[in-house]
Amino acid sequence: MSILLRNIIRFVLLLLLQVFVLNRIQLHQLVGFNLYMLFVLLLPFNMPRPALMLLGFFMGLSLDSFMNTMGIHAAACVFIAYLRPFIINILSPQGGFETTQKTPSMTSMGVSQFLTYIAILVFLHNLVYFPLEVFNFGNFFYLLLKILLSAAASIFLIVLYELLFFSRK
Repeated sequence: MSILLRNIIRFVLLLLLQVFVLNRIQLHQLVGFNLYMLFVLLLPFNMPRPALMLLGFFMGLSLDSFMNTMGIHAAACVFIAYLRPFIINILSPQGGFETTQKTPSMTSMGVSQFLTYIAILVFLHNLVYFPLEVFNFGNFFYLLLKILLSAAASIFLIVLYELLFFSRK
């Protein structure tokens, strides 16, 4: 299957899964399960930054249109799409990632580097998303706890997705 077709299918399935399943699951208003950002995280290594930001904007805007959230998801997705090449460059070995696969995964990056990569970007996504959602820093520790717990839940879902849908080579 081509990379383009795989990414189109991933876009649609992650959007539908987020809208119709994961947005309905909340644990004590503290933990939100966000898996839609995985679309931006798993785009090919060599994709230029403007294309990453445009695709992140489309993913966020699509989710915003379903949830009527006025650009909050789009802002968070564009932010992580902008920072993604910096994070990949920081985490990559000196010669770059030597792999036949062209997308970030546990097999192409290694387990520890992939976990670091998703942890940083998921935390940064939540750091932008939740303050925009609440639009208030009155209860700072509640907001920080919500960011951390939601990031942990999202990282768990991303690792589960990676273990279920990617074969070891």
